Amino acid sequence: MKTDPRVDDYIAKAAPFAQPILTHLRSVAHEALPQGEEGMKWGMPHFMLGGKNVAGMSAFKAHCAFIVHGEGRVSSGDGMGAYGKIASLADLPADTEIISAIEAAAARVASVGSATKGRAPRTAKPEIPVPEDFATALANSEAARTAFDGFAPSHRREYLEWITGAKREETRSKRIAQAIEWLVEGRKRNWKYESC
Repeated sequence: MKTDPRVDDYIAKAAPFAQPILTHLRSVAHEALPQGEEGMKWGMPHFMLGGKNVAGMSAFKAHCAFIVHGEGRVSSGDGMGAYGKIASLADLPADTEIISAIEAAAARVASVGSATKGRAPRTAKPEIPVPEDFATALANSEAARTAFDGFAPSHRREYLEWITGAKREETRSKRIAQAIEWLVEGRKRNWKYESC
């Protein structure tokens, strides 16, 4: 499996109890998906096949979670996916069970990929023009402008839709000020939802 150094960083920054759990889940995912690749999606490590999500893991303050994509709405009842809140290695099922679930998800991803090969490619959404008041605010902050220009079009769009979606001028001004503050810190519009 092609590894991603950001996954190493994620595990290193996790709480001490979580590190062996995440390391073990990563190892099991590598065994189940040797042709896959690692990446970060929504601020969490994911294991993918051809860029499509197969499984993901995350660490919280007192537990970890592991989800196999495409298992439907299977849940342990606590919102943590089929494996529930994982506080220690003892909370995990047998490796063979996890490997079987990952392999089944990989098969689903492969079959969906082959079923959609005849479709026309998606067209990118057109760029939203930067409103004059926001452009002025960006021009007054080199750090904010640099961050904004460095973002992917989808992340720039999130800021622009948020700002232009304000109904009142007062709200729009507050959003522009908040956007500049977040951009100076290098944050995407929905940064609050990216980390655990």
